[in-house]
Amino acid sequence: MAVNDVHAKLRYCPISAQKVRLVIDLIRGKAVNEALSNLNFVKKASAPLVRELVASALANAEQNFGLNRENLYIHTITADEAPTRKWRRFGARGRFKPILRRSSHIHVVLREKEVK
Repeated sequence: MAVNDVHAKLRYCPISAQKVRLVIDLIRGKAVNEALSNLNFVKKASAPLVRELVASALANAEQNFGLNRENLYIHTITADEAPTRKWRRFGARGRFKPILRRSSHIHVVLREKEVK
């Protein structure tokens, strides 16, 4: 953990971590402005949620730490499994079919570029 790391978390996101990872792999390591503009054009259900989270981390960096948005990049972004809700749908002959409603926790860390 560096001193100028900026964190933001989204907990209990109602989309599975596997589907969220498809989106966050596109923006990992990119500049924040570039990542936000790329997320506008991604046609996945998790893209608006990830975009809002990165925008929140950017707002934290500017408001709380006084960092410049041009110098920030996405250092780390992860999607981990959250609790799974177990549901059931009743089927023929007295059986039922289990449905797993998965959710995820997303964590983003922004860091300032090294200026030489």
